[in-house]
Amino acid sequence: MKLYYSPGACSQVPHIVLHELGLPHQLVRVDLAAKKTESGADYLAINPKGCVPALGLDDGFVLTEGPAIDQYLADLKPESGLAPVAGSRERYVLQSWLNFITSDLHQGFSPLFKPDVPDAYKSMARAKLESKFAYVDGQLAHRSYLLGDQYTVADTYLFVVSGWGKFTGVDTSRFTNVAALRERVAARPAVTAMLKAEGLLR
Repeated sequence: MKLYYSPGACSQVPHIVLHELGLPHQLVRVDLAAKKTESGADYLAINPKGCVPALGLDDGFVLTEGPAIDQYLADLKPESGLAPVAGSRERYVLQSWLNFITSDLHQGFSPLFKPDVPDAYKSMARAKLESKFAYVDGQLAHRSYLLGDQYTVADTYLFVVSGWGKFTGVDTSRFTNVAALRERVAARPAVTAMLKAEGLLR
């Protein structure tokens, strides 16, 4: 498998999952501005959406969209518990969290990374994000992870996205339950392996 990624982007999520599962993979770095891979290939020919992550399978099929990739990988080793069994109520709860993180958190950060977005709009975006994180914090009040005691790909996604707060002025540290989950995830060897592979570990 080939994981098309950009350091620090949401492609960190499947990258962590690959390490969690011990799956052999090749990393292909993508210049998102130029839409080129590190070898100079046209990334739009691989993924016309132009974003990461994308997962190239051994038969040539390319799977896109992080939550879909994360579930695909988890299903390769269901015994890992990174995703509940397909068709179970817990699996739909997982998908509900993945959708929430994608639509409410991930997309909420998007305008904060754009220099041409007016400051007034960014202030509103930060306030909205903090209200969403307050909701997540409340949901984590009596559980270790989003689905309870079991670590899943939803926690990986929350870990990566919540980490963007320090780059965008969104203060997530005051949400103690989110901060505690972040500490638990950060301590996992797969996260360290991902950071080393992406050249982000100092």
